[in-house]
Amino acid sequence: MGDYLWQAPVLILVGAAAGFLNVLAGGGSLLTLPLLIFLGLPAAVANGTNRVAILFQNIFAIGGFRRQGVFPARLALICAVPALVGSYLGANLAIDIDDQLFKKLLGLIMIGVLIFTLVDPMKKRRVEVSHISPLRGAVLMVTFFLVGIYGGFVQAGVGFLIISGLLAHGLDLVRINAVKVIVIFAFTIIALGVFVAHGQVDYGLGLALAAGNSAGGWIATHVAVKKGHDWIKRVVSLTIVVFALKLFFG
Repeated sequence: MGDYLWQAPVLILVGAAAGFLNVLAGGGSLLTLPLLIFLGLPAAVANGTNRVAILFQNIFAIGGFRRQGVFPARLALICAVPALVGSYLGANLAIDIDDQLFKKLLGLIMIGVLIFTLVDPMKKRRVEVSHISPLRGAVLMVTFFLVGIYGGFVQAGVGFLIISGLLAHGLDLVRINAVKVIVIFAFTIIALGVFVAHGQVDYGLGLALAAGNSAGGWIATHVAVKKGHDWIKRVVSLTIVVFALKLFFG
């Protein structure tokens, strides 16, 4: 009990920063996972406990976007259904990936997303959510099946993959972030269920972290809608640079 008295405020503060980053860009779990491990949790339990915070964060973020009038439900459904299937497979994968190799691969993915975000080749072909064609919808479903596998297995950095995938379809970053929180909420339910079934969740630390993540995520929805696509692009770019350097050089 004594440990929780000092751990909870730390988790709430770091969680608020992580939730803000997660909703606007991504990479918040690269702050919270090391913190949970530092507090004494095994890596697998830290991974599961972090999902509690992600779940609550996205509940608040979805509510925030809805109140701001940004809720692309049809597109979110197209993306979320295959992500649910993928996340179940990802959370159950028993593959032993070298930690350092994973960090390098994640760093490369993030650099790729940075280049794509800065170039923004679909800027002149920005489309409305209602204009998603059947072919584009099929491509999105395959893309988000793979995103679900990755998110179910790791979570950290999945936001960057979602941003990259939806930018390729000509969507602006405000709507991309709205879709992102809905999709992550959906597949986190599945992934968290797997961790709970295996007893790999610390509920006390998870709920403290969730309080911070939820507050940060709710604030980020209001900032996203107010500032718009170009401002979010700068935040995404800066966040990717910082976390990619951290992954490459520790």
